[in-house]
Amino acid sequence: LLRGVERDDVQRGQVLSKPGSINPHTKFQAEVYVLGKEEGGRHTPFFPGYRPQFYIRTTDVTGSITLPENTEMVMPGDNVQMGVELITPVAIEEGLRFAIREGGRTVGAGVVTSITE
Repeated sequence: LLRGVERDDVQRGQVLSKPGSINPHTKFQAEVYVLGKEEGGRHTPFFPGYRPQFYIRTTDVTGSITLPENTEMVMPGDNVQMGVELITPVAIEEGLRFAIREGGRTVGAGVVTSITE
């Protein structure tokens, strides 16, 4: 499809773009809804340091979360503003939607509200 690019040079989850038009990032703030038990999500709360898989576009990457001050845990069914730090840089921008997965099931859905690094 692209001149000079072999099929094996492109892998699932990669983003092809004009050089310099997208920067990969590892840290962002997001508004997240945590699915409840009846929605197929978690049965128990999660705490700061929780490390689920983040499904962004077609790639999945592990990340850890930070919660706002005075928030000790997030219950299933909650909406929460949280910080996310991914273990590898990913092409993201404000407004991008993503899924949070754990053990093969979706446990949350979010949208990037700001890029922090």
